[in-house]
Amino acid sequence: MAKKNENYFHSFIEMVTYSCDAAKLLNEIMNNFQAGEVEEKMREMHEIEHAGDVARHRMIKKLAREFITPIEREDIVLMADTIDNVTDTIEDVLMRLYMFNFTSLRPDAIELASIIVQCCEALKSALEEFPNFRKSQVLHKLIVEINHLEEEGDRLFVKATRDLFVNTKDPVEILAWKETLEFMEKCCDACEDAAEVIESVMMKNS
Repeated sequence: MAKKNENYFHSFIEMVTYSCDAAKLLNEIMNNFQAGEVEEKMREMHEIEHAGDVARHRMIKKLAREFITPIEREDIVLMADTIDNVTDTIEDVLMRLYMFNFTSLRPDAIELASIIVQCCEALKSALEEFPNFRKSQVLHKLIVEINHLEEEGDRLFVKATRDLFVNTKDPVEILAWKETLEFMEKCCDACEDAAEVIESVMMKNS
């Protein structure tokens, strides 16, 4: 039975791997930005997001059939939803690059994309360690690392937003970048939300 139950932990890792793939794709797009390629890249991003959805549905279907689970059913669903939200939010950023028809990118937005990759990678490390949450010596440190990265994302977001309003004159450009930066900051928040669920599970089961 224990082996069967480990499938949930494997599913979390599978889902967060899609989040990492989405973050890396966004980072690559922003670092080598070609406005004409964004529409095609959106299709690639949507394939990653869809694969994450399929993994989530597969897990929920399995959950409906099983009586014994390694952690509470509600926590399994919450964990799946928070990880899924990370991937969705990264896709939302790329949608804004397309909708607002940017022809060039702000350096601070490119910097934020790098923080999103780091947040996702730290979350993946935490979820790889998560099966050992009752005995782990490193899981708490990984959660703290995610919190630090989210704070770094916040700091960069505030600096970028101020710079936008101080140095940009075109109100349409201000509105477009303001929303895009907000969605980038939400990606870091989404990783922290998932880390908080991990922490909650640790507290409940310790």
